[in-house]
Amino acid sequence: YGKNTIKFLRVHREGKKHFVKEVEVCAHLRLTSPQEYLEGNNCLVIPTDTIKNIVLVLAKKNGIPSLEQFAIDICNHFMTTFCQVAYVKTYVQEVPWRRLHEDGVPHIHSFICVPDGIRFCEAEQCRNGPLIVFAGIKDLKLMKTTQSGFEGFYKNEHTTLPERHDRILCGELFCKWSYGECKDFDFDCIWKKIRECILEAFAGPPDCGEYSPSYQKTVNSIQMHVLSRVSQVQVIEVVLNNTFYNVVDMKNLGLTNDKEVLVPVEAPYGSCACTLGRKKFFEA
Repeated sequence: YGKNTIKFLRVHREGKKHFVKEVEVCAHLRLTSPQEYLEGNNCLVIPTDTIKNIVLVLAKKNGIPSLEQFAIDICNHFMTTFCQVAYVKTYVQEVPWRRLHEDGVPHIHSFICVPDGIRFCEAEQCRNGPLIVFAGIKDLKLMKTTQSGFEGFYKNEHTTLPERHDRILCGELFCKWSYGECKDFDFDCIWKKIRECILEAFAGPPDCGEYSPSYQKTVNSIQMHVLSRVSQVQVIEVVLNNTFYNVVDMKNLGLTNDKEVLVPVEAPYGSCACTLGRKKFFEA
């Protein structure tokens, strides 16, 4: 049991310059005894309102140095404070506020919400067990208008899809990865590096791009690029929900539409998913 959608804004001030973190937290506990379920005995139950207050107090006292560290702080607090807690899981999601710039000059206390992917993390721990940390990015919308195709696929009497060697590749990406043993990581730096790897693998070199023969291959390319560049990542899951575009037929309007005006196909849409990890992790 636990408390969901604990939303708050944490403001940190250094003189006139302000820093903000707005997050949504979910904190769930499993107790050593199920007596509150079986017998209606609530003597070990930490009220969900107390869970909410603890999260807010930790934000006040510790700040939010990184999403991952804040999730770790929450797990540590419940494990070290309450002997009746057998398991704790914390999810933290960030609202993407960015510092506002005017003529290239960063503003000291104004921010703009830029929804170019939502950062999140999870931390979970069993009593006497290891602390496990996941991080990720979701709702990241990506598009490239060429260097993508889909050819040579299996065909039978139900196949109507034509082969394409030049199409728009567009999708909404979800990516979640796990760390190995959590040491003194710079979680912010690692997250930014992984995001850069995702964009690099999706788009290819800026002057020419990179051809994608399928959404599946793009998913794998992203995973391989992250694993090759970020040693702290042990397992990475990527889901790419596809958005398709159809070229508008303008012949009746007396116009030739050379893939300049297209309309999105709202439903149904495709989805590709894969989980990839280092061999030593799975052997362990």
